[in-house]
Amino acid sequence: MYHPRMRLKPFRLLRSGPLVGALYLLTWLLLWPTAQPYWMLPYGVRFGALLLLPMRQWGWILGAELLASAGMSLHEGLPMGWSGYLLGELPEPLVTAAGLWLLRRFNPHAGSSLHNPQETTRLLLAAILVVLCTSTVGVGLLTMVHTLAAEDALIHLLGNELLGGYLGVLLVVPVMILLLRAPPSRQAVAGLLLDGLQVMLPAMAVLWLLSEKAASEPQFARALSLAPVLFFAFRHGWRGASLAMIVSSLGMTALDRQLGHPSSAAGYLFLAVAGTGTLMLGSATDALRRSKLRVAEQNTHLAAVNRRLDLLARQLRAAARGNLQVDENQRRHLAAELHDELGQNITAIQTHVKLAQARLQQAGLEDIGTSINGILAHMRRALHRVLDDLRPAVLDEFGLLRALDEGPIRDLLNTAGISYRTELRGDPRMLDDDTRTTIYRLAQESATNAVKHARAGEFRLRLRIGERRGAALALLDLRDDGIGLPERLPRGGHGLQGMRDRVTSLGGVFRLRPETQGVHLRVLLRSSIESPVTSRNI
Repeated sequence: MYHPRMRLKPFRLLRSGPLVGALYLLTWLLLWPTAQPYWMLPYGVRFGALLLLPMRQWGWILGAELLASAGMSLHEGLPMGWSGYLLGELPEPLVTAAGLWLLRRFNPHAGSSLHNPQETTRLLLAAILVVLCTSTVGVGLLTMVHTLAAEDALIHLLGNELLGGYLGVLLVVPVMILLLRAPPSRQAVAGLLLDGLQVMLPAMAVLWLLSEKAASEPQFARALSLAPVLFFAFRHGWRGASLAMIVSSLGMTALDRQLGHPSSAAGYLFLAVAGTGTLMLGSATDALRRSKLRVAEQNTHLAAVNRRLDLLARQLRAAARGNLQVDENQRRHLAAELHDELGQNITAIQTHVKLAQARLQQAGLEDIGTSINGILAHMRRALHRVLDDLRPAVLDEFGLLRALDEGPIRDLLNTAGISYRTELRGDPRMLDDDTRTTIYRLAQESATNAVKHARAGEFRLRLRIGERRGAALALLDLRDDGIGLPERLPRGGHGLQGMRDRVTSLGGVFRLRPETQGVHLRVLLRSSIESPVTSRNI
């Protein structure tokens, strides 16, 4: 749109009061010949200057206007004398200045921009109020001078003053805001010039031809002049609308004078209504574009944040998976150490007890040998349970499917009197080792919970393995018909939370589904597809 530094450049040239007064005087003299009963561009210049320039320069502005009006009155011969001149020319700028002083006091940012319909509405309402006060004071003073003036003539004069002043503000002030407060970028200026050559000039030429052919219906051409203004409002916002509106109105005014069409209040009232609508439309278009730009910037920012979060999530999953692998390696190493050291020692003790059995019988200590053998058998069974918890040998020896269907999980459930049903589909060789281990651990933990806490009569396991979009998927469904979960679930590294952590570390989905009876778990795991040749047993 425009760079913030560009807003200050126009004011560097307008810091000098005498320079401001000279520029204002020159502008006033250039625009005064265009003044008509319904079309007062000098009033708009005064309104815009008092609205946008610092108050310390108001004296130069008002002085330049009084000097210009005094010069023109002297040129006309002062028909009402100096008292009539002061009574006719001095109150209007003073009332305008007083109204704008109140406006700027209660709304310091008034006229700073027209970037949204709210700001545009406030500016136009302020213009209507100030023009109304100015016109009322002017007509009131006129009645004091001309006491015999007809009431209808005064009302007609008041309407003309209101319409002319409002049109002056509507046409001039947005252009002044564009130049002094919100200058467009070079790209925007190039677009305005290009559309002016391609749209505005051909449109004005067509309207000129239509007005010559339909001289009896000038309002038809005036209505058609609104088309390019609407185009500029949609294409360039309030800047395009204000520039197109003043060009179109100047062209139509010059056309009316050239063709001799009489000025009518209805035509200029249409211009005021159309100009107000197109300026509001341009402001709304600018606001919509900025809103879309902000949304796009927020979406870009959110996309970048999401990418960083995805990267962080992948890093966290990789770290969790690494921890899981380290834990499994430690378990495997510890299981091997216990099997080699403690298992061999138990076997050695049993061998020595058998060798000493005859001596114990001779000494009448046969019951001690039997007791030692019982203790060693209990230690071996306990060792097998510990080894199975650390690293199930059945998973390495027989593969995932047989370990789930025929391994220690079935023995555990059958020993507790729980019916165990399985439904296994797919090829586990598609899964990596971490995923296979996690599936077995989940089933093992769920079965242990069913035995220890659920008081269930049946436990079901369903596993489906397949391929989708180049990745292996494993859907594990575990359920029992026990008493269900407690109201407050224990948290930590064990039980359901430990199962959830395992699944999360592999980037899977863990769902604890509500059931009227028992516990129902559904787990979805994704795995890179492994080559069956290099995989372990199934």
